[in-house]
Amino acid sequence: MSKSLNLFAPAIGITALGLGLAYGLSSRDYGAQTIESLQARVAQTEDSVARATAEAQAATEQAAQLAAERDAVLAVAAEATSASVDLTTPAADIDGSYGLGRAALPEELAAWDVDVLPDGRGLPEGRGDVFTGEELFVEKCASCHGDFAEGVGNWPVLAGGFDTLANEDPVKTVGSYWPHLSTAWDYINRSMPFGEAGTLTSDETYAIVAYIMYSNDMVDDDFELSHENFTDVEMYNSDGFVIDDRAELEYDQWRREPCMENCKDSVEITMRATFLDVTPEGSGETVMDHASTDGSPVSTASDDIATTDGTESGDLDPALVAAGEGAFRQCKTCHQVGEGASNRTGPVLNGMVGRTIGSVEGFRYSDVFQAANAAGDVWTPENLAAFLADPRGMMAGTKMSFRGVREEADIAALIAYLQVFED
Repeated sequence: MSKSLNLFAPAIGITALGLGLAYGLSSRDYGAQTIESLQARVAQTEDSVARATAEAQAATEQAAQLAAERDAVLAVAAEATSASVDLTTPAADIDGSYGLGRAALPEELAAWDVDVLPDGRGLPEGRGDVFTGEELFVEKCASCHGDFAEGVGNWPVLAGGFDTLANEDPVKTVGSYWPHLSTAWDYINRSMPFGEAGTLTSDETYAIVAYIMYSNDMVDDDFELSHENFTDVEMYNSDGFVIDDRAELEYDQWRREPCMENCKDSVEITMRATFLDVTPEGSGETVMDHASTDGSPVSTASDDIATTDGTESGDLDPALVAAGEGAFRQCKTCHQVGEGASNRTGPVLNGMVGRTIGSVEGFRYSDVFQAANAAGDVWTPENLAAFLADPRGMMAGTKMSFRGVREEADIAALIAYLQVFED
């Protein structure tokens, strides 16, 4: 056995030597890898420190810039305060810009540049006549403004009001108040119809404006408005506005020290705001103002008024007359009856039944009415009923844009109501 062990001893020694050499080599490789890893981490740390240093420096520079801008604004404010600058003084100019956005392209400017000026600048080419405008108006506008621009509910009236501008509650319409026709064209083109803004073509806009002019008795029923004759139109209230000269005449007064005490010797309450419970009376109930805005001198039919044909109104059915008074509301925008009535868009209707057609003094009738007057035709209950049912069918060429009364009962009631008022 001892001889066998002696034989394996050299082999064991050689194996141990090989294992030692292998372990030494592997340890050397591991150490080199560790050094390389540590060097990479050091490099990453140095890069992070460099970035953080750069960011801190940029933040410091930005803070310094903001501080400088703040100091500039404070300096401007201090200068304005020391100079007693008020709200009417233009803002100070500050150099520089915010660097936001870009310049608008010509195509973008053209898409927004659709306003129309009083001298006709901005008007597109196009044309539209009164008849076409009436059909468009009934379809797209009448639900708010009425069939002939008289207004529905709280929606605005577009026609009439010429004799009301000096009143306490004037009726400001396109015809009575607006100084430039371009305002109507521009607004309708951009904002109407309600809920469908921008859907009208240029020709449709011209036609609707032409019908509104016709409703205000500014043009005849065969009129056509176009970009060529637009500037020829002169509005009723074109001279009713003045140039705003407050900057020259009044601004210096506003810069004076205001009086804040002893302005009046005594103060007394001359009236109370009782509308909508602003200052309700002791009972706490609302005191509403039920004043009418119609402003038309329409009289109420009574049994003691004689009719135009010499009979007493008592011969008429009071219920029928009362119904006619209600039906006449659709006529009040253009016509007046009763004491103090005057011509408006349509003539006075006092004494209409039995009167020669087209004979109201001072009213400018259309050709068809003038021809009937020359022929001596008279308003009878029969032809008046036919006219109320279909104005244009009976009197072709009439300026009256009303489409007609639909119910025969309303026609009979209207005729009975008109018979109450003497000429």
